[in-house]
Amino acid sequence: MSTLFYERSLSPFDLLFKDFFKSELNFQPATEAKINHPVDIYENKAGLHFEIACTGLTKDDVEINIEGDVLKVSYSKPQDEECCEVDDCKYIHRGVARRSFNLGYKIAAKFNLSNALAEMQNGLLKVTVPFADEAKPKVLKIK
Repeated sequence: MSTLFYERSLSPFDLLFKDFFKSELNFQPATEAKINHPVDIYENKAGLHFEIACTGLTKDDVEINIEGDVLKVSYSKPQDEECCEVDDCKYIHRGVARRSFNLGYKIAAKFNLSNALAEMQNGLLKVTVPFADEAKPKVLKIK
């Protein structure tokens, strides 16, 4: 049976999934998908926390913007950055990523973006967004 005839006899749904289980495909489950830039995000009693890897960068290299309810963190690698300190450089292995990144996170209303704090420690940018006063638990007195 020719491949052309075989594909013509399949429904559009079958054509969509005919190669789904081929082992040579680069399919990855969503739980194993790679994120473009290393980021940890967690929440505790103090609020929402972001820890963003900024290896080899200073606090002046990274830009943080708040636009409405979106927190944006970015770094633009300079175009003229050389591969090495010396002209006759030849990499044997490149394991440290020095590439631009542009991250954006929509922040829930229960957090107060206007009171967010950021600090850089040992190549790790830490951004803390505290809870909004309205979102903090309240105790009601019974009359």
